[in-house]
Amino acid sequence: MKKIKLATLLLVALFLVGCFEDNDDVIIPATTTEINDFVWKAMNAVYLYKSGVPNLADDRFSSNEEYSAYLNSYSVPEALFESLIFQRQTVDRFSIIVDDYIALEQSSAGIFTTNGMEFFLVAAPNSDTELAGIVRLVLRDSDAENKGVKRGDIFYGINGTTLTRSNVSNLLGQESYTINLGNYDDKGTPDTADDSISPNGTSIDLIKFQYVEDPIYVNDIFQVNGENVGYLMYNGFTGGSENGLNSVFANFKSNNVQHLVLDLRYNPGGFVTTATTLASLITGQFTGQIFEKLVFNENLQSNNRNFNFSDNFEGTGLNSLGLTKVYILTTSASASASEGVINGLKPYIEVIQIGTETTGKTQASQIFYDSGAVNDFRRNGANPSHRYAIRPLIANGVNKNNEAVPGTGIPPTIGLEYQESLLNLGVLGDINEPLLALALADIESSTTKKADIKNTNNIKFETITDSNSFLPFEEGGMLAD
Repeated sequence: MKKIKLATLLLVALFLVGCFEDNDDVIIPATTTEINDFVWKAMNAVYLYKSGVPNLADDRFSSNEEYSAYLNSYSVPEALFESLIFQRQTVDRFSIIVDDYIALEQSSAGIFTTNGMEFFLVAAPNSDTELAGIVRLVLRDSDAENKGVKRGDIFYGINGTTLTRSNVSNLLGQESYTINLGNYDDKGTPDTADDSISPNGTSIDLIKFQYVEDPIYVNDIFQVNGENVGYLMYNGFTGGSENGLNSVFANFKSNNVQHLVLDLRYNPGGFVTTATTLASLITGQFTGQIFEKLVFNENLQSNNRNFNFSDNFEGTGLNSLGLTKVYILTTSASASASEGVINGLKPYIEVIQIGTETTGKTQASQIFYDSGAVNDFRRNGANPSHRYAIRPLIANGVNKNNEAVPGTGIPPTIGLEYQESLLNLGVLGDINEPLLALALADIESSTTKKADIKNTNNIKFETITDSNSFLPFEEGGMLAD
Protein backbone atom coordinates (compact mmCIF):
# COMPACT_ATOMS: atom_id res chain seq x y z
CA MET A 1 0.00 0.00 0.00
CA LYS A 2 1.15 3.51 -0.72
CA LYS A 3 2.44 5.37 2.32
CA ILE A 4 1.25 8.88 3.05
CA LYS A 5 3.98 11.47 2.66
CA LEU A 6 3.53 14.06 5.42
CA ALA A 7 6.40 16.49 4.97
CA THR A 8 8.15 17.92 7.98
CA LEU A 9 7.75 21.67 7.98
CA LEU A 10 10.55 24.16 7.88
CA LEU A 11 9.75 26.54 10.71
CA VAL A 12 11.83 29.52 9.68
CA ALA A 13 8.69 31.63 9.76
CA LEU A 14 7.69 30.52 13.26
CA PHE A 15 9.22 33.51 14.90
CA LEU A 16 7.35 35.94 12.69
CA VAL A 17 3.94 35.03 14.09
CA GLY A 18 2.08 38.21 14.91
CA CYS A 19 -1.36 39.51 15.71
CA PHE A 20 -4.03 39.81 13.02
CA GLU A 21 -7.62 40.92 12.96
CA ASP A 22 -10.03 38.33 14.33
CA ASN A 23 -12.03 36.44 11.73
CA ASP A 24 -15.53 36.31 13.17
CA ASP A 25 -17.27 35.07 10.00
CA VAL A 26 -17.84 31.40 10.75
CA ILE A 27 -19.56 30.02 7.67
CA ILE A 28 -19.73 26.23 8.03
CA PRO A 29 -18.56 24.66 11.31
CA ALA A 30 -15.59 22.37 10.87
CA THR A 31 -16.06 18.69 11.54
CA THR A 32 -14.21 16.96 14.36
CA THR A 33 -12.27 14.96 11.77
CA GLU A 34 -11.08 18.16 10.07
CA ILE A 35 -9.88 19.60 13.36
CA ASN A 36 -8.27 16.30 14.31
CA ASP A 37 -6.41 16.35 10.99
CA PHE A 38 -4.99 19.77 11.86
CA VAL A 39 -4.00 18.64 15.36
CA TRP A 40 -2.16 15.55 14.17
CA LYS A 41 -0.35 17.26 11.30
CA ALA A 42 0.78 20.19 13.42
CA MET A 43 2.02 17.91 16.21
CA ASN A 44 3.76 15.70 13.64
CA ALA A 45 5.51 18.77 12.27
CA VAL A 46 6.66 20.58 15.40
CA TYR A 47 6.32 18.62 18.64
CA LEU A 48 9.51 18.55 20.69
CA TYR A 49 8.96 14.95 21.82
CA LYS A 50 7.77 13.59 18.46
CA SER A 51 10.28 10.71 18.53
CA GLY A 52 8.82 9.48 21.83
CA VAL A 53 5.24 9.25 20.49
CA PRO A 54 4.82 6.30 18.04
CA ASN A 55 1.56 7.68 16.66
CA LEU A 56 3.42 10.79 15.43
CA ALA A 57 5.91 8.87 13.29
CA ASP A 58 6.06 9.98 9.65
CA ASP A 59 5.44 6.39 8.52
CA ARG A 60 2.73 5.63 11.10
CA PHE A 61 -0.04 5.22 8.50
CA SER A 62 0.19 3.05 5.40
CA SER A 63 -2.88 4.47 3.67
CA ASN A 64 -5.25 7.40 3.69
CA GLU A 65 -7.99 5.07 4.88
CA GLU A 66 -5.96 4.01 7.91
CA TYR A 67 -5.18 7.64 8.73
CA SER A 68 -8.86 8.63 8.44
CA ALA A 69 -9.95 5.74 10.65
CA TYR A 70 -7.40 6.83 13.24
CA LEU A 71 -8.68 10.41 13.26
CA ASN A 72 -12.29 9.26 13.47
CA SER A 73 -11.52 7.13 16.52
CA TYR A 74 -11.30 10.34 18.59
CA SER A 75 -14.65 12.01 19.24
CA VAL A 76 -13.16 15.34 20.32
CA PRO A 77 -9.88 17.05 19.33
CA GLU A 78 -8.86 17.34 22.97
CA ALA A 79 -8.76 13.55 23.30
CA LEU A 80 -6.54 13.17 20.24
CA PHE A 81 -4.21 15.92 21.41
CA GLU A 82 -3.88 14.40 24.87
CA SER A 83 -3.05 11.00 23.38
CA LEU A 84 -0.09 12.58 21.58
CA ILE A 85 1.49 14.11 24.69
CA PHE A 86 4.74 12.53 25.88
CA GLN A 87 4.71 11.55 29.56
CA ARG A 88 2.13 14.12 30.67
CA GLN A 89 2.75 13.81 34.40
CA THR A 90 6.54 14.05 34.38
CA VAL A 91 7.92 15.48 31.12
CA ASP A 92 5.36 17.49 29.18
CA ARG A 93 3.14 19.15 31.77
CA PHE A 94 2.60 22.26 29.67
CA SER A 95 1.38 21.64 26.09
CA ILE A 96 -2.24 22.74 25.64
CA ILE A 97 -5.08 22.75 23.12
CA VAL A 98 -7.79 25.44 23.11
CA ASP A 99 -11.10 25.82 21.30
CA ASP A 100 -10.86 29.64 21.18
CA TYR A 101 -7.44 30.98 20.24
CA ILE A 102 -8.53 34.61 20.73
CA ALA A 103 -8.41 34.21 24.51
CA LEU A 104 -5.06 32.39 24.25
CA GLU A 105 -3.55 35.23 22.22
CA GLN A 106 -4.80 37.77 24.73
CA SER A 107 -3.34 35.78 27.60
CA SER A 108 0.06 35.68 25.88
CA ALA A 109 -0.13 39.48 25.55
CA GLY A 110 -0.89 39.94 29.25
CA ILE A 111 -4.64 40.47 28.70
CA PHE A 112 -6.99 38.29 30.72
CA THR A 113 -10.19 38.33 32.75
CA THR A 114 -9.67 38.75 36.48
CA ASN A 115 -10.91 40.59 39.56
CA GLY A 116 -7.25 41.25 40.41
CA MET A 117 -6.96 38.95 43.41
CA GLU A 118 -4.21 36.31 43.23
CA PHE A 119 -4.19 33.77 46.03
CA PHE A 120 -2.99 30.48 47.46
CA LEU A 121 -5.58 27.83 48.29
CA VAL A 122 -4.60 25.85 51.37
CA ALA A 123 -6.11 23.14 53.50
CA ALA A 124 -7.97 24.78 56.38
CA PRO A 125 -6.39 23.90 59.73
CA ASN A 126 -7.62 20.62 61.24
CA SER A 127 -9.97 19.82 58.38
CA ASP A 128 -9.82 17.16 55.70
CA THR A 129 -12.40 18.86 53.48
CA GLU A 130 -12.39 22.63 54.03
CA LEU A 131 -10.08 25.09 52.28
CA ALA A 132 -9.00 28.67 52.82
CA GLY A 133 -7.69 31.28 50.41
CA ILE A 134 -4.77 33.52 51.31
CA VAL A 135 -4.24 36.57 49.08
CA ARG A 136 -0.68 36.77 47.77
CA LEU A 137 -0.94 39.63 45.28
CA VAL A 138 -3.45 42.32 44.35
CA LEU A 139 -3.11 43.67 40.82
CA ARG A 140 -2.83 47.44 40.39
CA ASP A 141 -6.02 49.31 39.46
CA SER A 142 -8.08 46.12 39.60
CA ASP A 143 -11.48 45.59 41.18
CA ALA A 144 -9.83 43.86 44.14
CA GLU A 145 -7.47 46.77 44.79
CA ASN A 146 -10.22 49.34 44.39
CA LYS A 147 -12.34 47.48 46.97
CA GLY A 148 -9.58 47.14 49.55
CA VAL A 149 -8.40 43.55 49.20
CA LYS A 150 -4.87 43.27 50.65
CA ARG A 151 -2.00 40.82 50.45
CA GLY A 152 -2.33 38.46 53.41
CA ASP A 153 -6.14 38.60 53.60
CA ILE A 154 -7.70 35.22 54.41
CA PHE A 155 -11.04 34.14 52.98
CA TYR A 156 -12.86 31.03 54.13
CA GLY A 157 -16.02 31.28 52.04
CA ILE A 158 -17.60 32.49 48.81
CA ASN A 159 -21.11 33.95 48.84
CA GLY A 160 -21.53 32.64 52.39
CA THR A 161 -20.59 29.07 51.46
CA THR A 162 -17.55 27.53 53.10
CA LEU A 163 -14.83 26.57 50.62
CA THR A 164 -14.27 22.83 50.28
CA ARG A 165 -12.26 20.60 47.99
CA SER A 166 -15.43 19.65 46.12
CA ASN A 167 -16.99 23.09 45.57
CA VAL A 168 -13.97 25.36 45.14
CA SER A 169 -13.83 25.21 41.34
CA ASN A 170 -17.48 26.19 40.95
CA LEU A 171 -17.35 28.93 43.56
CA LEU A 172 -14.17 30.63 42.36
CA GLY A 173 -14.88 30.05 38.67
CA GLN A 174 -17.75 32.54 38.71
CA GLU A 175 -17.47 35.92 36.99
CA SER A 176 -18.55 37.67 40.19
CA TYR A 177 -18.65 36.55 43.81
CA THR A 178 -18.34 37.74 47.39
CA ILE A 179 -15.35 36.69 49.48
CA ASN A 180 -16.01 36.10 53.19
CA LEU A 181 -12.94 37.08 55.20
CA GLY A 182 -11.63 35.44 58.35
CA ASN A 183 -8.74 35.43 60.80
CA TYR A 184 -6.38 32.66 61.75
CA ASP A 185 -7.32 31.67 65.31
CA ASP A 186 -4.60 29.89 67.30
CA LYS A 187 -6.76 29.93 70.45
CA GLY A 188 -3.90 31.65 72.24
CA THR A 189 -1.84 28.47 72.53
CA PRO A 190 1.21 27.07 70.69
CA ASP A 191 -0.69 23.82 70.10
CA THR A 192 -2.04 23.82 66.53
CA ALA A 193 -4.50 20.95 67.08
CA ASP A 194 -7.34 23.37 67.83
CA ASP A 195 -6.45 26.13 65.33
CA SER A 196 -9.11 27.31 62.90
CA ILE A 197 -10.15 30.09 60.53
CA SER A 198 -12.72 32.27 62.29
CA PRO A 199 -15.10 34.57 60.37
CA ASN A 200 -14.41 38.23 61.07
CA GLY A 201 -17.67 39.60 59.64
CA THR A 202 -16.13 41.28 56.58
CA SER A 203 -17.21 40.46 53.04
CA ILE A 204 -16.10 42.01 49.75
CA ASP A 205 -17.94 41.81 46.41
CA LEU A 206 -15.62 41.20 43.45
CA ILE A 207 -16.25 41.30 39.69
CA LYS A 208 -13.95 40.06 36.94
CA PHE A 209 -13.07 42.39 34.07
CA GLN A 210 -10.74 42.18 31.10
CA TYR A 211 -7.43 43.36 32.47
CA VAL A 212 -4.18 44.43 30.81
CA GLU A 213 -1.36 43.75 33.23
CA ASP A 214 1.71 45.93 33.63
CA PRO A 215 4.24 43.27 34.67
CA ILE A 216 6.47 45.88 36.35
CA TYR A 217 4.77 45.67 39.73
CA VAL A 218 7.22 47.42 42.09
CA ASN A 219 10.55 49.14 41.59
CA ASP A 220 12.49 51.02 44.23
CA ILE A 221 15.98 51.86 45.48
CA PHE A 222 17.25 51.15 49.00
CA GLN A 223 20.51 51.92 50.77
CA VAL A 224 22.57 49.19 52.43
CA ASN A 225 25.94 50.03 53.94
CA GLY A 226 26.02 53.26 51.96
CA GLU A 227 25.43 51.49 48.62
CA ASN A 228 22.32 51.70 46.47
CA VAL A 229 20.28 48.54 45.93
CA GLY A 230 17.74 48.37 43.13
CA TYR A 231 14.59 46.31 43.63
CA LEU A 232 12.31 45.18 40.81
CA MET A 233 9.28 42.93 41.12
CA TYR A 234 8.51 41.71 37.60
CA ASN A 235 5.45 39.49 37.13
CA GLY A 236 5.53 38.43 33.48
CA PHE A 237 7.88 38.47 30.50
CA THR A 238 5.27 40.22 28.39
CA GLY A 239 6.21 41.40 24.92
CA GLY A 240 5.98 45.19 24.89
CA SER A 241 7.26 45.62 28.46
CA GLU A 242 10.88 46.03 27.31
CA ASN A 243 10.75 49.83 27.09
CA GLY A 244 9.31 50.00 30.60
CA LEU A 245 12.12 47.79 31.87
CA ASN A 246 14.65 50.03 30.15
CA SER A 247 13.18 53.07 31.90
CA VAL A 248 13.39 51.35 35.29
CA PHE A 249 17.03 50.49 34.66
CA ALA A 250 17.72 54.07 33.50
CA ASN A 251 16.65 55.17 36.98
CA PHE A 252 18.78 52.48 38.57
CA LYS A 253 21.77 53.52 36.49
CA SER A 254 21.42 57.25 37.16
CA ASN A 255 21.28 56.47 40.89
CA ASN A 256 24.44 54.35 40.74
CA VAL A 257 22.72 51.14 41.77
CA GLN A 258 25.44 48.63 42.74
CA HIS A 259 23.23 45.69 43.70
CA LEU A 260 20.00 44.37 42.22
CA VAL A 261 17.21 42.30 43.76
CA LEU A 262 15.02 40.85 41.01
CA ASP A 263 11.72 39.52 42.34
CA LEU A 264 10.31 36.76 40.12
CA ARG A 265 8.41 34.90 42.84
CA TYR A 266 5.07 34.86 40.98
CA ASN A 267 6.34 35.25 37.42
CA PRO A 268 5.04 32.39 35.19
CA GLY A 269 7.19 33.25 32.17
CA GLY A 270 6.66 34.77 28.75
CA PHE A 271 8.78 35.64 25.74
CA VAL A 272 12.40 34.55 25.32
CA THR A 273 13.25 37.85 23.66
CA THR A 274 11.96 39.78 26.67
CA ALA A 275 13.99 37.58 29.02
CA THR A 276 17.07 38.26 26.87
CA THR A 277 16.48 42.00 27.13
CA LEU A 278 16.18 41.81 30.92
CA ALA A 279 19.38 39.73 31.17
CA SER A 280 21.14 42.30 28.97
CA LEU A 281 19.98 45.14 31.25
CA ILE A 282 21.34 43.33 34.31
CA THR A 283 24.72 42.80 32.67
CA GLY A 284 25.83 44.75 29.58
CA GLN A 285 29.35 43.35 29.35
CA PHE A 286 28.46 40.25 27.31
CA THR A 287 26.95 41.78 24.17
CA GLY A 288 26.90 39.30 21.30
CA GLN A 289 27.46 36.27 23.52
CA ILE A 290 24.87 33.50 23.90
CA PHE A 291 22.28 34.00 26.62
CA GLU A 292 19.96 31.14 25.70
CA LYS A 293 19.55 28.55 22.96
CA LEU A 294 16.37 26.94 21.67
CA VAL A 295 16.95 23.37 20.51
CA PHE A 296 14.20 21.78 18.39
CA ASN A 297 13.40 18.12 17.76
CA GLU A 298 15.70 15.96 15.65
CA ASN A 299 13.82 16.74 12.41
CA LEU A 300 14.07 20.50 12.90
CA GLN A 301 17.68 21.05 13.91
CA SER A 302 18.07 23.69 11.21
CA ASN A 303 15.68 25.84 13.24
CA ASN A 304 17.85 25.85 16.38
CA ARG A 305 18.26 29.44 17.45
CA ASN A 306 20.56 31.43 19.72
CA PHE A 307 19.40 34.45 21.72
CA ASN A 308 22.37 36.71 22.39
CA PHE A 309 22.94 39.46 24.93
CA SER A 310 22.36 42.84 23.28
CA ASP A 311 23.15 46.49 23.89
CA ASN A 312 19.87 47.72 22.40
CA PHE A 313 16.19 46.93 22.00
CA GLU A 314 14.77 47.73 18.57
CA GLY A 315 17.48 50.35 18.04
CA THR A 316 17.17 52.01 21.47
CA GLY A 317 20.25 51.67 23.65
CA LEU A 318 19.84 49.67 26.85
CA ASN A 319 20.60 51.18 30.26
CA SER A 320 22.63 48.19 31.36
CA LEU A 321 24.11 48.00 34.86
CA GLY A 322 27.15 45.82 34.17
CA LEU A 323 26.57 43.77 37.33
CA THR A 324 28.61 40.70 38.25
CA LYS A 325 26.09 39.50 40.83
CA VAL A 326 22.30 39.51 41.03
CA TYR A 327 19.81 38.44 43.70
CA ILE A 328 16.70 36.65 42.39
CA LEU A 329 13.67 35.84 44.56
CA THR A 330 11.76 32.69 43.61
CA THR A 331 8.91 30.39 44.63
CA SER A 332 7.37 27.31 43.02
CA ALA A 333 5.35 29.76 40.89
CA SER A 334 8.52 31.09 39.19
CA ALA A 335 8.44 29.37 35.81
CA SER A 336 9.90 29.12 32.36
CA ALA A 337 11.37 32.46 31.22
CA SER A 338 11.96 33.28 34.91
CA GLU A 339 13.97 30.09 35.15
CA GLY A 340 15.61 30.90 31.82
CA VAL A 341 16.98 34.16 33.25
CA ILE A 342 18.55 32.31 36.17
CA ASN A 343 19.90 29.52 33.98
CA GLY A 344 21.14 31.87 31.26
CA LEU A 345 22.94 34.22 33.63
CA LYS A 346 24.69 31.56 35.72
CA PRO A 347 27.55 30.92 33.27
CA TYR A 348 28.38 34.64 33.32
CA ILE A 349 27.69 36.16 36.73
CA GLU A 350 26.95 35.08 40.28
CA VAL A 351 23.24 34.40 40.81
CA ILE A 352 22.09 34.37 44.43
CA GLN A 353 18.67 32.70 44.49
CA ILE A 354 16.49 33.21 47.57
CA GLY A 355 13.25 31.38 48.34
CA THR A 356 12.20 27.94 47.13
CA GLU A 357 12.83 25.82 44.06
CA THR A 358 11.19 26.99 40.84
CA THR A 359 8.55 25.24 38.69
CA GLY A 360 10.92 23.24 36.48
CA LYS A 361 9.98 24.22 32.92
CA THR A 362 12.84 24.48 30.48
CA GLN A 363 10.88 24.19 27.23
CA ALA A 364 9.56 26.81 24.80
CA SER A 365 6.14 26.70 23.20
CA GLN A 366 4.35 28.30 20.27
CA ILE A 367 0.74 28.78 19.12
CA PHE A 368 -0.22 26.91 15.94
CA TYR A 369 -3.38 27.44 13.90
CA ASP A 370 -5.28 25.45 11.28
CA SER A 371 -3.84 27.33 8.31
CA GLY A 372 -2.22 24.26 6.76
CA ALA A 373 1.32 23.19 6.00
CA VAL A 374 1.71 25.74 3.23
CA ASN A 375 1.26 28.54 5.75
CA ASP A 376 3.35 26.83 8.46
CA PHE A 377 0.28 26.72 10.72
CA ARG A 378 0.46 30.48 11.24
CA ARG A 379 -2.37 32.80 12.28
CA ASN A 380 -2.61 34.32 8.83
CA GLY A 381 -5.00 32.17 6.83
CA ALA A 382 -6.40 30.30 9.80
CA ASN A 383 -9.49 28.21 8.98
CA PRO A 384 -12.50 30.49 9.66
CA SER A 385 -14.78 27.54 10.46
CA HIS A 386 -13.32 26.96 13.93
CA ARG A 387 -11.03 28.55 16.53
CA TYR A 388 -9.08 25.56 17.73
CA ALA A 389 -5.34 26.08 18.21
CA ILE A 390 -2.57 24.21 19.94
CA ARG A 391 0.37 25.47 21.97
CA PRO A 392 2.75 22.51 22.19
CA LEU A 393 6.29 22.40 23.48
CA ILE A 394 8.56 22.83 20.47
CA ALA A 395 12.08 23.40 21.78
CA ASN A 396 14.30 22.99 24.80
CA GLY A 397 15.75 26.15 26.30
CA VAL A 398 19.36 25.72 27.43
CA ASN A 399 22.15 28.07 28.42
CA LYS A 400 25.44 28.58 26.61
CA ASN A 401 26.81 25.42 28.29
CA ASN A 402 23.81 23.40 27.03
CA GLU A 403 22.45 23.11 30.59
CA ALA A 404 18.68 22.87 30.90
CA VAL A 405 16.50 23.75 33.87
CA PRO A 406 15.87 20.56 35.92
CA GLY A 407 12.34 19.21 35.76
CA THR A 408 12.24 19.49 39.53
CA GLY A 409 13.05 23.21 39.37
CA ILE A 410 16.10 25.29 40.22
CA PRO A 411 16.93 25.08 43.95
CA PRO A 412 17.74 28.23 45.92
CA THR A 413 21.26 29.07 47.02
CA ILE A 414 22.34 26.95 49.99
CA GLY A 415 21.60 28.81 53.21
CA LEU A 416 19.04 31.11 51.59
CA GLU A 417 16.14 28.67 51.41
CA TYR A 418 12.92 30.29 52.58
CA GLN A 419 9.28 29.41 52.04
CA GLU A 420 6.88 32.31 52.33
CA SER A 421 5.07 32.35 55.65
CA LEU A 422 1.44 32.65 54.63
CA LEU A 423 0.54 34.33 57.92
CA ASN A 424 3.45 36.75 57.61
CA LEU A 425 3.61 37.63 53.92
CA GLY A 426 4.57 41.24 54.49
CA VAL A 427 4.14 44.12 52.03
CA LEU A 428 5.76 43.65 48.64
CA GLY A 429 8.56 46.17 48.15
CA ASP A 430 8.87 46.88 51.89
CA ILE A 431 12.33 46.31 53.35
CA ASN A 432 10.79 44.14 56.10
CA GLU A 433 9.06 41.76 53.68
CA PRO A 434 10.86 38.47 54.48
CA LEU A 435 12.24 37.48 51.06
CA LEU A 436 13.43 41.01 50.25
CA ALA A 437 14.76 41.38 53.81
CA LEU A 438 16.82 38.20 53.33
CA ALA A 439 18.39 39.63 50.18
CA LEU A 440 19.19 42.93 51.89
CA ALA A 441 20.65 41.09 54.90
CA ASP A 442 22.91 39.07 52.61
CA ILE A 443 24.07 42.23 50.85
CA GLU A 444 24.78 43.64 54.31
CA SER A 445 26.61 40.39 55.22
CA SER A 446 24.53 40.17 58.39
CA THR A 447 24.27 36.53 59.45
CA THR A 448 22.29 37.60 62.51
CA LYS A 449 19.55 39.26 60.45
CA LYS A 450 19.35 36.29 58.10
CA ALA A 451 19.02 33.88 61.01
CA ASP A 452 16.33 36.02 62.65
CA ILE A 453 14.27 36.12 59.44
CA LYS A 454 14.57 32.39 58.82
CA ASN A 455 13.78 31.50 62.42
CA THR A 456 10.55 33.48 62.53
CA ASN A 457 7.65 31.25 63.60
CA ASN A 458 6.12 29.91 60.41
CA ILE A 459 2.93 27.87 60.63
CA LYS A 460 2.93 25.40 57.73
CA PHE A 461 -0.06 24.98 55.46
CA GLU A 462 -0.76 22.30 52.90
CA THR A 463 -0.97 24.26 49.65
CA ILE A 464 -3.58 22.74 47.33
CA THR A 465 -3.29 25.09 44.34
CA ASP A 466 -3.30 28.79 43.51
CA SER A 467 -5.28 31.32 41.49
CA ASN A 468 -3.43 30.48 38.26
CA SER A 469 -5.41 27.25 38.08
CA PHE A 470 -8.60 29.31 37.61
CA LEU A 471 -7.22 31.05 34.54
CA PRO A 472 -7.92 29.42 31.16
CA PHE A 473 -4.20 29.02 30.41
CA GLU A 474 -2.45 28.20 33.65
CA GLU A 475 1.15 28.20 32.47
CA GLY A 476 2.19 31.22 30.49
CA GLY A 477 5.42 29.44 29.82
CA MET A 478 8.37 30.45 27.71
CA LEU A 479 7.22 31.55 24.29
CA ALA A 480 9.30 31.41 21.14
CA ASP A 481 8.53 34.63 19.33
